[in-house]
Amino acid sequence: MKTPDATKRPTGLTLYTQAAERSSSVIIRSYSTSFGLAARLLAPEIRQHVENIYALVRVADEIVDGSAAEARAAGGKVDPVHALDDLEKEVYRALKDRFSANLVVHAFAHTANTVGFDRKLISPFFESMRMDLWKTVHNKASFEKYVYGSAEVVGLMCLQAFILGKDFSVADREKLVAGGRALGAAFQKVNFLRDLAADSDALGRSYFPGLKVAELTDAKRDELVADINADLAKSAISLRMLPKTSQRAVAAAHLLFEELNDAIAKTPASALITTRISVPNFKKLLIILKVLLGGLPK
Repeated sequence: MKTPDATKRPTGLTLYTQAAERSSSVIIRSYSTSFGLAARLLAPEIRQHVENIYALVRVADEIVDGSAAEARAAGGKVDPVHALDDLEKEVYRALKDRFSANLVVHAFAHTANTVGFDRKLISPFFESMRMDLWKTVHNKASFEKYVYGSAEVVGLMCLQAFILGKDFSVADREKLVAGGRALGAAFQKVNFLRDLAADSDALGRSYFPGLKVAELTDAKRDELVADINADLAKSAISLRMLPKTSQRAVAAAHLLFEELNDAIAKTPASALITTRISVPNFKKLLIILKVLLGGLPK
Protein backbone atom coordinates (compact mmCIF):
# COMPACT_ATOMS: atom_id res chain seq x y z
CA MET A 1 0.00 0.00 0.00
CA LYS A 2 1.35 3.40 -0.98
CA THR A 3 1.93 5.97 1.74
CA PRO A 4 1.02 9.57 0.96
CA ASP A 5 3.93 11.71 -0.17
CA ALA A 6 4.16 14.47 2.45
CA THR A 7 6.37 16.50 0.13
CA LYS A 8 4.02 16.34 -2.84
CA ARG A 9 3.94 19.64 -4.71
CA PRO A 10 0.67 21.56 -4.35
CA THR A 11 -1.49 21.92 -7.42
CA GLY A 12 -4.48 23.88 -8.68
CA LEU A 13 -5.76 26.80 -6.66
CA THR A 14 -3.36 26.11 -3.79
CA LEU A 15 -0.33 26.39 -6.07
CA TYR A 16 -1.76 29.47 -7.78
CA THR A 17 -2.37 31.18 -4.44
CA GLN A 18 1.15 30.39 -3.28
CA ALA A 19 2.55 31.88 -6.49
CA ALA A 20 0.38 34.97 -6.03
CA GLU A 21 1.62 35.37 -2.46
CA ARG A 22 5.24 35.10 -3.54
CA SER A 23 4.65 37.99 -5.94
CA SER A 24 3.29 40.07 -3.05
CA SER A 25 6.35 39.26 -0.96
CA VAL A 26 8.62 40.53 -3.74
CA ILE A 27 6.79 43.87 -3.71
CA ILE A 28 7.31 44.58 -0.02
CA ARG A 29 11.00 43.74 -0.26
CA SER A 30 11.38 45.97 -3.33
CA TYR A 31 9.67 49.05 -1.91
CA SER A 32 10.15 49.15 1.86
CA THR A 33 13.28 48.18 3.77
CA SER A 34 11.95 49.31 7.16
CA PHE A 35 8.52 47.70 6.85
CA GLY A 36 10.01 44.61 5.24
CA LEU A 37 12.55 44.29 8.07
CA ALA A 38 9.85 44.52 10.74
CA ALA A 39 7.60 42.07 8.88
CA ARG A 40 10.29 39.39 9.09
CA LEU A 41 9.62 39.23 12.84
CA LEU A 42 6.06 38.04 12.26
CA ALA A 43 5.13 34.38 12.44
CA PRO A 44 5.35 33.10 8.81
CA GLU A 45 1.62 32.61 8.28
CA ILE A 46 0.85 36.09 9.63
CA ARG A 47 3.73 37.66 7.71
CA GLN A 48 2.30 36.42 4.43
CA HIS A 49 -1.08 37.99 5.11
CA VAL A 50 0.56 41.32 5.97
CA GLU A 51 2.66 41.17 2.81
CA ASN A 52 -0.47 40.44 0.77
CA ILE A 53 -2.11 43.54 2.22
CA TYR A 54 0.94 45.72 1.70
CA ALA A 55 1.33 44.68 -1.94
CA LEU A 56 -2.20 45.76 -2.87
CA VAL A 57 -1.73 49.05 -1.04
CA ARG A 58 1.55 49.59 -2.87
CA VAL A 59 0.03 48.96 -6.29
CA ALA A 60 -2.77 51.45 -5.60
CA ASP A 61 -0.19 53.98 -4.43
CA GLU A 62 1.80 53.54 -7.64
CA ILE A 63 -1.33 54.31 -9.65
CA VAL A 64 -1.86 57.66 -7.93
CA ASP A 65 1.71 58.65 -7.07
CA GLY A 66 4.01 58.18 -9.99
CA SER A 67 4.45 54.98 -11.97
CA ALA A 68 1.18 55.39 -13.87
CA ALA A 69 2.02 59.02 -14.63
CA GLU A 70 5.49 58.03 -15.84
CA ALA A 71 3.96 55.43 -18.12
CA ARG A 72 1.63 58.06 -19.52
CA ALA A 73 4.53 60.47 -20.04
CA ALA A 74 6.37 57.74 -21.93
CA GLY A 75 3.49 57.52 -24.41
CA GLY A 76 1.14 55.16 -22.64
CA LYS A 77 -2.59 55.75 -22.46
CA VAL A 78 -3.11 54.88 -18.79
CA ASP A 79 -5.74 56.96 -17.01
CA PRO A 80 -5.07 56.85 -13.23
CA VAL A 81 -8.76 57.37 -12.43
CA HIS A 82 -9.85 54.42 -14.54
CA ALA A 83 -6.89 52.31 -13.40
CA LEU A 84 -7.80 52.83 -9.74
CA ASP A 85 -11.48 52.15 -10.43
CA ASP A 86 -10.58 48.95 -12.27
CA LEU A 87 -8.34 47.81 -9.42
CA GLU A 88 -11.07 48.36 -6.84
CA LYS A 89 -13.65 46.51 -8.95
CA GLU A 90 -11.23 43.62 -9.42
CA VAL A 91 -10.70 43.41 -5.65
CA TYR A 92 -14.45 43.13 -4.98
CA ARG A 93 -14.83 40.59 -7.77
CA ALA A 94 -11.98 38.51 -6.33
CA LEU A 95 -13.48 38.63 -2.84
CA LYS A 96 -16.63 37.04 -4.25
CA ASP A 97 -15.05 34.69 -6.79
CA ARG A 98 -12.01 33.77 -4.64
CA PHE A 99 -9.88 34.15 -7.75
CA SER A 100 -8.25 36.88 -9.81
CA ALA A 101 -5.98 36.85 -12.85
CA ASN A 102 -4.18 39.75 -11.13
CA LEU A 103 -1.77 37.99 -8.75
CA VAL A 104 -1.57 40.83 -6.23
CA VAL A 105 -5.35 41.13 -6.10
CA HIS A 106 -5.70 37.36 -5.77
CA ALA A 107 -3.34 37.27 -2.78
CA PHE A 108 -5.06 40.25 -1.15
CA ALA A 109 -8.54 38.74 -1.59
CA HIS A 110 -7.28 35.44 -0.17
CA THR A 111 -6.09 37.28 2.95
CA ALA A 112 -9.28 39.33 3.28
CA ASN A 113 -11.44 36.21 3.08
CA THR A 114 -9.18 34.29 5.46
CA VAL A 115 -8.69 36.85 8.25
CA GLY A 116 -12.11 38.44 7.94
CA PHE A 117 -12.31 41.95 6.53
CA ASP A 118 -14.41 43.26 3.67
CA ARG A 119 -15.59 46.42 1.89
CA LYS A 120 -16.09 48.19 5.21
CA LEU A 121 -12.30 48.59 5.40
CA ILE A 122 -11.43 48.31 1.71
CA SER A 123 -13.77 51.01 0.40
CA PRO A 124 -12.36 53.84 2.62
CA PHE A 125 -8.87 52.93 1.42
CA PHE A 126 -9.81 53.42 -2.23
CA GLU A 127 -11.69 56.61 -1.36
CA SER A 128 -8.50 58.08 0.10
CA MET A 129 -6.41 56.94 -2.86
CA ARG A 130 -8.94 58.61 -5.15
CA MET A 131 -8.56 61.86 -3.18
CA ASP A 132 -4.89 61.92 -4.19
CA LEU A 133 -5.99 62.25 -7.80
CA TRP A 134 -7.81 65.52 -7.29
CA LYS A 135 -7.35 67.07 -3.84
CA THR A 136 -4.10 68.95 -3.25
CA VAL A 137 -4.94 70.93 -0.09
CA HIS A 138 -6.73 69.50 2.94
CA ASN A 139 -8.87 70.94 5.69
CA LYS A 140 -9.33 69.22 9.05
CA ALA A 141 -12.27 67.08 7.90
CA SER A 142 -10.68 65.91 4.64
CA PHE A 143 -7.35 65.29 6.39
CA GLU A 144 -8.97 63.03 8.98
CA LYS A 145 -10.90 61.20 6.26
CA TYR A 146 -7.76 60.76 4.19
CA VAL A 147 -5.66 59.46 7.10
CA TYR A 148 -8.40 57.03 8.11
CA GLY A 149 -8.72 55.58 4.63
CA SER A 150 -5.07 55.61 3.61
CA ALA A 151 -3.54 54.35 6.86
CA GLU A 152 -5.86 53.54 9.74
CA VAL A 153 -7.89 50.96 7.82
CA VAL A 154 -4.66 49.33 6.65
CA GLY A 155 -3.68 49.00 10.30
CA LEU A 156 -7.05 47.41 10.98
CA MET A 157 -6.63 44.97 8.08
CA CYS A 158 -3.30 43.89 9.55
CA LEU A 159 -4.85 43.68 13.02
CA GLN A 160 -7.31 41.10 11.70
CA ALA A 161 -4.32 38.98 10.68
CA PHE A 162 -2.60 39.51 14.03
CA ILE A 163 -5.56 38.30 16.08
CA LEU A 164 -6.80 35.55 13.76
CA GLY A 165 -8.03 32.65 15.86
CA LYS A 166 -7.63 34.55 19.15
CA ASP A 167 -10.43 35.40 21.57
CA PHE A 168 -10.77 38.90 23.04
CA SER A 169 -13.47 40.55 25.08
CA VAL A 170 -15.43 43.35 23.44
CA ALA A 171 -13.57 45.91 25.58
CA ASP A 172 -10.15 44.51 24.69
CA ARG A 173 -11.02 44.34 21.00
CA GLU A 174 -12.02 48.01 21.12
CA LYS A 175 -8.63 48.84 22.66
CA LEU A 176 -6.86 46.88 19.94
CA VAL A 177 -8.84 48.68 17.25
CA ALA A 178 -8.03 52.07 18.77
CA GLY A 179 -4.36 51.15 18.95
CA GLY A 180 -4.30 49.86 15.38
CA ARG A 181 -5.86 53.04 14.10
CA ALA A 182 -3.47 55.20 16.14
CA LEU A 183 -0.39 53.38 14.87
CA GLY A 184 -1.57 53.63 11.26
CA ALA A 185 -2.22 57.34 11.71
CA ALA A 186 1.21 57.87 13.27
CA PHE A 187 2.93 56.11 10.38
CA GLN A 188 1.08 58.21 7.82
CA LYS A 189 1.72 61.51 9.58
CA VAL A 190 5.43 60.73 9.90
CA ASN A 191 5.52 59.99 6.18
CA PHE A 192 3.80 63.30 5.46
CA LEU A 193 6.45 65.14 7.49
CA ARG A 194 9.44 63.36 5.98
CA ASP A 195 8.05 63.82 2.44
CA LEU A 196 7.03 67.48 2.73
CA ALA A 197 9.29 68.62 -0.09
CA ALA A 198 8.43 65.80 -2.51
CA ASP A 199 4.68 66.04 -1.89
CA SER A 200 4.72 69.81 -2.34
CA ASP A 201 7.20 70.23 -5.19
CA ALA A 202 6.61 67.11 -7.27
CA LEU A 203 2.95 66.37 -6.54
CA GLY A 204 1.61 69.78 -5.52
CA ARG A 205 0.07 68.41 -2.32
CA SER A 206 -0.19 69.77 1.18
CA TYR A 207 -1.69 67.26 3.59
CA PHE A 208 -1.54 69.00 6.96
CA PRO A 209 -4.49 71.43 7.30
CA GLY A 210 -3.50 75.08 7.13
CA LEU A 211 0.17 74.34 6.50
CA LYS A 212 2.01 76.08 3.69
CA VAL A 213 5.11 73.97 3.33
CA ALA A 214 7.42 76.88 2.49
CA GLU A 215 6.32 78.60 5.70
CA LEU A 216 6.90 75.68 8.09
CA THR A 217 8.30 76.88 11.43
CA ASP A 218 10.04 75.01 14.22
CA ALA A 219 7.00 75.66 16.42
CA LYS A 220 4.65 74.08 13.86
CA ARG A 221 7.04 71.15 13.43
CA ASP A 222 6.98 70.61 17.20
CA GLU A 223 3.17 70.67 17.19
CA LEU A 224 3.01 68.02 14.47
CA VAL A 225 5.66 65.87 16.16
CA ALA A 226 3.74 66.04 19.45
CA ASP A 227 0.55 64.90 17.72
CA ILE A 228 2.42 61.90 16.28
CA ASN A 229 3.87 61.08 19.69
CA ALA A 230 0.35 61.07 21.13
CA ASP A 231 -0.71 58.52 18.49
CA LEU A 232 2.35 56.39 19.24
CA ALA A 233 1.63 56.48 22.98
CA LYS A 234 -1.94 55.28 22.36
CA SER A 235 -0.75 52.44 20.15
CA ALA A 236 1.89 51.36 22.69
CA ILE A 237 -0.85 50.51 25.19
CA SER A 238 -2.65 48.07 22.92
CA LEU A 239 0.60 46.67 21.52
CA ARG A 240 1.11 44.76 24.77
CA MET A 241 -2.20 43.00 24.17
CA LEU A 242 -1.14 41.52 20.82
CA PRO A 243 -0.30 37.82 20.52
CA LYS A 244 3.42 37.01 20.69
CA THR A 245 3.26 35.92 17.04
CA SER A 246 2.92 39.56 15.98
CA GLN A 247 3.97 41.64 18.99
CA ARG A 248 7.69 41.87 18.19
CA ALA A 249 7.11 42.91 14.59
CA VAL A 250 4.64 45.64 15.53
CA ALA A 251 7.00 46.81 18.27
CA ALA A 252 9.85 47.05 15.74
CA ALA A 253 7.74 49.09 13.30
CA HIS A 254 6.56 51.30 16.17
CA LEU A 255 10.13 51.95 17.37
CA LEU A 256 11.41 52.59 13.84
CA PHE A 257 8.83 55.30 13.27
CA GLU A 258 9.37 56.67 16.77
CA GLU A 259 13.07 57.02 15.91
CA LEU A 260 12.15 58.72 12.64
CA ASN A 261 9.81 61.12 14.43
CA ASP A 262 12.57 61.95 16.93
CA ALA A 263 14.95 62.68 14.05
CA ILE A 264 12.36 64.98 12.49
CA ALA A 265 11.96 66.78 15.82
CA LYS A 266 15.70 67.53 15.82
CA THR A 267 15.75 68.79 12.24
CA PRO A 268 15.32 72.55 11.67
CA ALA A 269 12.13 73.36 9.80
CA SER A 270 14.14 75.04 7.05
CA ALA A 271 15.97 71.76 6.41
CA LEU A 272 12.86 69.62 6.80
CA ILE A 273 11.21 71.20 3.78
CA THR A 274 14.17 70.38 1.54
CA THR A 275 15.55 67.12 2.96
CA ARG A 276 14.01 63.66 3.34
CA ILE A 277 14.83 62.36 6.82
CA SER A 278 15.66 58.69 7.28
CA VAL A 279 16.85 56.32 9.99
CA PRO A 280 20.41 55.01 9.44
CA ASN A 281 20.67 51.27 8.86
CA PHE A 282 22.74 50.70 12.00
CA LYS A 283 19.96 52.24 14.10
CA LYS A 284 17.39 50.04 12.39
CA LEU A 285 19.46 46.99 13.31
CA LEU A 286 19.79 48.20 16.91
CA ILE A 287 16.02 48.52 17.12
CA ILE A 288 15.54 45.01 15.78
CA LEU A 289 18.07 43.71 18.33
CA LYS A 290 16.28 45.55 21.13
CA VAL A 291 12.97 43.98 20.15
CA LEU A 292 14.51 40.52 19.87
CA LEU A 293 15.77 40.95 23.44
CA GLY A 294 12.25 41.73 24.62
CA GLY A 295 12.16 45.51 24.40
CA LEU A 296 8.81 47.19 23.79
CA PRO A 297 7.81 50.84 23.31
CA LYS A 298 7.16 52.65 26.60
